[in-house]
Amino acid sequence: MNGSSAHARVIVDELVRNGVRHVVLCPGSRNAPLSFALHQAEQKGLLTVHVRIDERSGGFLALGLAKTGRPAVVTCTSGTAVANLHPAVVEAQLTNVPLIALTADRPVDLYRTGASQTINQHDLLGIPTLHMPEGADEPTTRSLVCRAIATPGPVHVNVPFRPPLTPDDSSWPSSDRTPWTATDRTFTVETRPSQLPPRTLVLLGDDRQERLLAASQLGWPVIAEPTAPGGLRHGSLLLNAGLPEHLRPDAVLVVGRVTLSRGQQAVLKQTAVVHAVGDQAQWPDTQFTASRASTWLPEPAEHDGEWLQAWQSAVKSVSEAVDDLLDDVAWPTGLHVARDLTQAVPSGALVFVGSSNPIRDVDHAGERRSDITIHANRGAAGIDGSVSTAIGLAVVHDGPAYALMGDLTFLHDSNGLLADHRPDLTIVVLNDDGGGIFSLLEQGAPEHSRSFERIFGTPHGTDLAALCAGYRIPHSTVDGPEEFRSALARPKGLQVVEVQAKRDELRALHQRLKSTVSNIFSR
Repeated sequence: MNGSSAHARVIVDELVRNGVRHVVLCPGSRNAPLSFALHQAEQKGLLTVHVRIDERSGGFLALGLAKTGRPAVVTCTSGTAVANLHPAVVEAQLTNVPLIALTADRPVDLYRTGASQTINQHDLLGIPTLHMPEGADEPTTRSLVCRAIATPGPVHVNVPFRPPLTPDDSSWPSSDRTPWTATDRTFTVETRPSQLPPRTLVLLGDDRQERLLAASQLGWPVIAEPTAPGGLRHGSLLLNAGLPEHLRPDAVLVVGRVTLSRGQQAVLKQTAVVHAVGDQAQWPDTQFTASRASTWLPEPAEHDGEWLQAWQSAVKSVSEAVDDLLDDVAWPTGLHVARDLTQAVPSGALVFVGSSNPIRDVDHAGERRSDITIHANRGAAGIDGSVSTAIGLAVVHDGPAYALMGDLTFLHDSNGLLADHRPDLTIVVLNDDGGGIFSLLEQGAPEHSRSFERIFGTPHGTDLAALCAGYRIPHSTVDGPEEFRSALARPKGLQVVEVQAKRDELRALHQRLKSTVSNIFSR
């Protein structure tokens, strides 16, 4: 057997022994040894291979596959193919997702010679890079693969291959299924007694689910971003509208990266005692307000029952006012769609939510349910790769899966629809023909109206039905809330449900929403 094929087979075999069950393959020439080895492993029933022609989409597919905590691999050829993995790697790094970028490389003697598809791939992705020695012996190869598995978050494994790149036999490493070096990826939540006052407010952002769940059960009022468990419905609206005096906390406990709401930022700046909890690799104090930072959770000494009851009463009042407001506004808006989707999806559903307005719509109007799981790419909060991430999550989810995203987010990763494995996933696209998020920001103020559509609104006029037809993906357009809820029946295969909306009244609606909440406490 030639050296490159033998090396590739050992790498793939050790990945299998370490529990890797999904690999995204982006075809190329230099990674041919890995491609043949992966195909052989799939034929043996050892893992599942997902083939993608677009490395950027492939990276985000692997990100979705790995979001549940089990490492997933994306592999590609040398050169700019590697650079296209960078957006997904950035997201994985900021959210501690175990994504393994397994890249093929040219032998180092071809560097700086002008050889085709040869660039310096060392540390190209900005994460820990394990440089596999060319033709490394079996113990070295297996040990380095185990080291990659043990690395927290994403890791880059760069492997040079020298021709011949195609196999000359069909042998496979020994049938032993134990890892060369056993590694432990478990995470333990640590709590310690604290001196936080009874009136402490908990803010939950993007972090390890085990720690978020423990924080949500401390007994203080919880305002959670949609991807975190628990949390009071419409809690962020209370913060955005400005907390009334009787609800103001004496301290805030922040767990994870809290980045979604400006109301969250305001309450952090207005509170003297802020305890931030997160991993040391990601400094948890994004607003530079923390009086203490730790990796452990503080245990409450006592609670203020009267204050807790006031919070629950306030949230109930806000919930009733928001529902009344939405019932008075013509369907659809993003707030309607977020509310209806989170109420209608079946128990056990997984929901991936795109960046920009959809995640904020879910935050403002979505139902808080303990029987569904919500994911989003909140690390870098970009719109790229969302279709592929959602498909990756759906592939490994045991139950119905849904995605909610805007039209620009959908278009940005339309190549993700070119999928060889099509899971049971319904992608809901709120199509307001452009960048609706900018309507709610400073750029959307009336004084900028002359330039807004050209440089922020960016209407595209794309026929999404025709686009889906090109990928042979079922598409439907819904015109009312009943039809929309019917379209959210348990999905069978990959399909797109389009909801067409308008942007011209979006800013006024959100201003009205904020005023509605503020007026509750000014009566």
